[in-house]
Amino acid sequence: MSAESDISSHLLEPPEPGDERNAFIKLDPPGFFIRHPPKPHLLESFITPDELLFQTIHMGAAVVDQSKWMLVVDGLVQKPFAINLEALKRLPCRTITSLHECYGSPLKPATTALWRIGNVQWTGVPLNLLLGIARPLSEASYVWSEGLDCGEFAGVESDRYQKDLPMEKAMSDEVLLAFEMNGKPLSQKRGGPVRLVVPGWFGTNSTKWISRITLQEHRATGPFTTRFYNEPDPSGPKGAMRPVWSVEPNSMIVKPRPDEKLTSLEVRVEGWAWSSRNDNTVEVSFDDGQSWMGAKVEPRVDFSWQKFSFVTALDSGNYKVMAKATSRDGLSQPLSGRRNHCHSVAFRVTGDAVDAIQ
Repeated sequence: MSAESDISSHLLEPPEPGDERNAFIKLDPPGFFIRHPPKPHLLESFITPDELLFQTIHMGAAVVDQSKWMLVVDGLVQKPFAINLEALKRLPCRTITSLHECYGSPLKPATTALWRIGNVQWTGVPLNLLLGIARPLSEASYVWSEGLDCGEFAGVESDRYQKDLPMEKAMSDEVLLAFEMNGKPLSQKRGGPVRLVVPGWFGTNSTKWISRITLQEHRATGPFTTRFYNEPDPSGPKGAMRPVWSVEPNSMIVKPRPDEKLTSLEVRVEGWAWSSRNDNTVEVSFDDGQSWMGAKVEPRVDFSWQKFSFVTALDSGNYKVMAKATSRDGLSQPLSGRRNHCHSVAFRVTGDAVDAIQ
């Protein structure tokens, strides 16, 4: 039996429209929920454990009957189908290490730096494997994803959480239908049993409790693409908007801690940098951005954040260190006024003056 025919043997005929939502039991808890991340200096490990990872739920956390769960793939495809959970887990899967970042509230201007960020390992089936089986038609330009959650967000009722991806991103090898996070089954509040994961893009695009993938000519029409999660386009004409998709260059300082008193003759600055594009460079400044010095940056793993470090010698006194990430294509963090503006940390050196480190 060929690999393609073996996969096809796991597929089901598409159900009647909406039947995939029969797996939904209830919302628990219902309504909007957010668990803020710890302060940056507590996010020291390369892989962020579940208990330290931020959590955002818009309309409530869906409780799913896994025996009834199925994923429907339809729309502008030659071969629509459905697949249940047992069959999905039999398909070839992969593990991706990726940053996971919340854009922030879609109700407020994107001017506050939040550092709702973590770095996790997702395991699941590549979305492009299922799209390849479905055989998209030439006019298919967007892949819509639908979750089993429903309800109200910011006074707006929605019968489902719906997002979209352009075909180019959806067909990328890194996009997964994930059923594990950090080597453990995906929990209910993390979107289990299966969620979409879109590495390098903001978490709003990674639809939780996913139940349907639909290929269409145009962008999805639900409120989470039309009303929420669009932002001013700095490269477009005045008033132009763009979807909240790819993650901008960003960084945060883990060491020293805010207001820490350092007695060591050497001052070590450490932190994390990330973006959607590629490896980042990082610079640090001790004079409010008037001058910058390059930091050492460790290589990126898949779509992970990158550790940076910088060591110098400072006289005793009060200091503030600032970090700035720049992607290889030249995009840098702004100094202020944006959701990804530079992070700074004040600290004090109490040791004696020392010579510069060789």
